Amino acid sequence: MNLTIPRPAHRAAGSHALPAPRWSRPALWAVLAAAFFLYAWALSGDANEYYAAAVLSGTGSWKAFFFGAIDAGSFITVDKPPLALWVMGLSARIFGYGTYSMLLPQALAGVAAVALVHSAVRRSFPPGRNAHAAALVAAVVMTLTPITVAINRDNNPDTVLVLLLTLAGWFCLESLRTGRLRPLLLAAFFVGLGFNAKMLQAYLVVPAFAVAYLACAGMSWPKRLGRLLSAGAVLAVSSAWWMVIVDLWPAGSRPYVGGSTDNTVRDLVIGYNGLGRIFGQSQGGGFGGGGARWGGDPGAGRLFNDVLAGQISWLLPFCVAALAVAVLLRTRRLPVGEAPSGAAWLVWGGWLVVHYVVFSFSSGTFHPYYTTAMAPAVAALAGMGAVVMWQAYRNSRAWAWLLPVAVAATGAWAFTVLRRTPDWTPWAAWVVLGATLVAVAALVLARARAQVTVKVAAFALAATLVATLGGPAAYAVTPLASPVNGTNPTAGPSSGGMGQPGRPEGGPRGPLRDGPGGGVSDAVAAYLVANQGTATWLVAVNSAQQASGLILATGKPVIAMGGFTGGDPAMTVERLRELVSSGRLRYVMTGGGPGRGGGEVSSWVQENCAAVDGQDGLRDCAA
Repeated sequence: MNLTIPRPAHRAAGSHALPAPRWSRPALWAVLAAAFFLYAWALSGDANEYYAAAVLSGTGSWKAFFFGAIDAGSFITVDKPPLALWVMGLSARIFGYGTYSMLLPQALAGVAAVALVHSAVRRSFPPGRNAHAAALVAAVVMTLTPITVAINRDNNPDTVLVLLLTLAGWFCLESLRTGRLRPLLLAAFFVGLGFNAKMLQAYLVVPAFAVAYLACAGMSWPKRLGRLLSAGAVLAVSSAWWMVIVDLWPAGSRPYVGGSTDNTVRDLVIGYNGLGRIFGQSQGGGFGGGGARWGGDPGAGRLFNDVLAGQISWLLPFCVAALAVAVLLRTRRLPVGEAPSGAAWLVWGGWLVVHYVVFSFSSGTFHPYYTTAMAPAVAALAGMGAVVMWQAYRNSRAWAWLLPVAVAATGAWAFTVLRRTPDWTPWAAWVVLGATLVAVAALVLARARAQVTVKVAAFALAATLVATLGGPAAYAVTPLASPVNGTNPTAGPSSGGMGQPGRPEGGPRGPLRDGPGGGVSDAVAAYLVANQGTATWLVAVNSAQQASGLILATGKPVIAMGGFTGGDPAMTVERLRELVSSGRLRYVMTGGGPGRGGGEVSSWVQENCAAVDGQDGLRDCAA
């Protein structure tokens, strides 16, 4: 495996001059159709109401749209940059707000990511059947990754993030394949856009891209470094432009930056969406060290625990085997014929390793759906590894054991994961185990007889597919049978998970949730709508979790004084007094805890706002 790619011999026109196999294009379209079905079938409700409220609010105000405010009055933003909201918001502006106008762009982004993984893997091989076979396997794995199915049916920003990072990976590999600078700059540009979808998580791919370019670019070291510096400049600009605009904008005429402690995007990047995620520090409305709540305890085994194993880990044993084969290609010169470029192994392998380390050991808030960012790397490594191990199996008796061992390890792990929930489709685990035994036996016996016939090969490969993909496929179809869980979407027997399912689409989105802590009932909502008058905001409540449902139910702006969980210092006594005196706010809903720095605000409301008869917890500050 030669890491450095020579420039003269790999122009795009020449490298793909061979005709594609007849089966390749129909097979790809079939996979993309299956992906669209999994991601778009039977969508319902508002998914994550927090983001849905921001999408709806953006349809009524360009200011709220640009800043990513949860309310059309632009009091406070969501705790992420707004790029993913812009994608959904533009669709909602064109077609009107609804389930499919919001979520269909997400599903299409997921399908596009599958197509990009297929293209990237295919272009990493020399032209021929093996390139198309590896690409097809990668596309199937990407499509069937359970957590990817779950999140692509949701409105969290991770779907857009994965698409942008996959685009970046495609352009990085294209730059290395062609020797051109422009694709490298585009790779940096798309990582920067990913930053504007989910901030520092987008940068987890950067080490892999940089190492691959330094190791594999066919040019002098000074030129490689110079190009990487140019890409770094593009990355900085494409990442920071929105942050700079917001932080330079007069604070009094824009929304408060949700999740920050000082009303700046800079603090959000470093704290709540940065170091707070890694080290568990409590920032803004975050949960601090809430990783154990959602994704299990930090540690090397986190991705294999009962929460995350069924979401992303199915093919990790196979990926480890694939990376081992990549090392053998370099050190032992395996007789495999057509093999992917060294750059492809470094890009996808580095992508997987960095994500594994960060996701495993992060002590901050960690949701299972974050792991969807690993899916492109898992898919690419599985596709490349499957083809290379198959070639080694056929071409070398000395290395023929690689594929059976990889299949055995992967099937055994799938059986283990499925047996953790023995009451859920109990037959699936035994089918996977049986397929694993059959596949391994067929591979070993065929090679022992020194002849791999077409029939034996087809039989062994069919059993291998069931052994390696049966588990994730069983999990992947489960999100289609239940309402979208916007708060914590997962696949498999726990797909109901934590969080509130979305409400059905169409008409009023009630009933609103009653409950302790300032929940707003239908009766209170109706009273507020009838008595809003000329006020900008319908009511002020403590948190965005309270406000989002009310915004979706009424279509009216609602102030979330403390941001996502009520912990942001967005509302002060001075600010509240000014809003009330100007007539832009009349009602405040008490309860739900004072939030960060909210004790003074609560006291002011109790002293200056009259309780509304018959409307529990509601205060009229204009009475």
